[in-house]
Amino acid sequence: MSHLIHRHLGQRPPVAVGASGVYIDDNQGRRYLDASGGAAVSSLGHGHPDVLAAMHAQIERAAYAHSGFFTTEAAEQLAALLAAEAPGDLDHVYLTSGGSEAIEAALKLARQYYVERGEAQRGIFIARRQSYHGNTLGALALGGNAQRRRHFAPLLIDVARVAPCYAWREQAPGQSEADYTAGLLAELEACIIAAGPRRVIGFCAEPVVGATGGAIPPTAGYFKGVRALCDKHDILFIADEVMCGMGRTGTLHALEQDGVVADLVALGKGLGGGYQPIGALLARAPLVATLREGSGAFQHGHTYGSHPVAAAAALAVQRVLRRDALVAQAARRGAQLRALLDEAFGAHPHVGDIRGRGLLLGLELVRERAGKAPFAPALQLHARIKRQAMARGLMVYPMGGTVDGERGDHILLAPPFIVSQAELGEIVGRLGEALDAALAEPG
Repeated sequence: MSHLIHRHLGQRPPVAVGASGVYIDDNQGRRYLDASGGAAVSSLGHGHPDVLAAMHAQIERAAYAHSGFFTTEAAEQLAALLAAEAPGDLDHVYLTSGGSEAIEAALKLARQYYVERGEAQRGIFIARRQSYHGNTLGALALGGNAQRRRHFAPLLIDVARVAPCYAWREQAPGQSEADYTAGLLAELEACIIAAGPRRVIGFCAEPVVGATGGAIPPTAGYFKGVRALCDKHDILFIADEVMCGMGRTGTLHALEQDGVVADLVALGKGLGGGYQPIGALLARAPLVATLREGSGAFQHGHTYGSHPVAAAAALAVQRVLRRDALVAQAARRGAQLRALLDEAFGAHPHVGDIRGRGLLLGLELVRERAGKAPFAPALQLHARIKRQAMARGLMVYPMGGTVDGERGDHILLAPPFIVSQAELGEIVGRLGEALDAALAEPG
């Protein structure tokens, strides 16, 4: 009997006892190829000696120092590195213990910014349906993942919602991409006006939708239009790059590919590569200047923010990514994986769409391709696929509720950037076996 509250209370997961490169070993002698980086976390792979050495060195110097009393060289150097390579004037960094905390910090900093400007009436955030921004109450309220929100809805703040940028399923037959995009932007502007621009704090979106949608990329010009609307109505644009940032999509920041700079950017997952819990919020200089010139403090904080060992680990991860040109490698490996997926599943009767950027790729599953009809939710196809993949020594990240929070299934792939071309072939081969076995299960 386990006294640990596992995610699924009726199941005890395998016990991990070792990890190296793109593999994780359990205590029964089985080895798993990590094709999802856990939850798109492990950018550098497992057990990298440079990161382990940096962590050990920091533990020997100072394992913990509360940020209310001290700063540390590791935290300062990590912030300097992130600021130096961030686009535009995103040159201030707030370090957290994960992506959900980074989103919470974004919500609070954005609200405080307007309060400091004398606009305390602003209290509305706008986000998209079929989005996910974290599991703390503020982040959960911001997100549009119906399954995750259901039990906790009475505890969540109200957030205005607009449609996701989900062209494969929602672009009308015969409609051009430009017209579809224009319609989404018109809906966003109508939402801003209906709420009252002077009451809105900001709009939040994932540049590439992760777990809830399965690597859904934006249409051309969508985020440029979002940026223009936020500027027009004097509201903030918050980019959630917790999953899609830090090289995962083939550029350091996902929005680089859209030619846009957000006001606030939340980071996590690949920032520290899983070696220690860490996240970060990047903020544009004018926002922080407003707080500095007003109250002089950001009214927020957590006990483990700017944790020195976490900062040292993340700093080492980021230095290795740059030294070994692994962001560019993620782009190359992503193109190779996409080609392999197209070859293996492009004509599969139950794979409707293959999509994504870099090494954040998704397959949306359908009961029949022509009408894009999803499988019945009761079938729990995504859970079957995960079970069959694990039985074959493969870790992938399937999810349900892709279409509307209830219907639809997808598989997310996000292997470490160090994955080899041969290992990509192994991923696709095992995934094909797992998918066919899941589809063949009775019921």
